Amino acid sequence: MSGGDSATLRVRVIPRSGRTTLAGRRGEALIVRLAAAPVDGAANDALIRFLSDLLDRPRRDFSIVAGEKSRDKHIQIAGLSDDQLAARLTALQP
Repeated sequence: MSGGDSATLRVRVIPRSGRTTLAGRRGEALIVRLAAAPVDGAANDALIRFLSDLLDRPRRDFSIVAGEKSRDKHIQIAGLSDDQLAARLTALQP
């Protein structure tokens, strides 16, 4: 995670899962299982849609800054501080 008026979230994506869901953490990365296949950007679109709903932020605030064609991605979230992101992620854990 990083920076002032935006935060960066590390995500490990597991495409072609039975359903789209949060699957925990591995180190600093959030693990997300996606039902979408990694074809023509479908998995990236599904990931942004899922994170937008999960963190209650508009989709336009999310951008993939690293790993667009990789399972390991860095997602920048505009308008959300590192502390706010950490608090939202903590609230999601059982």
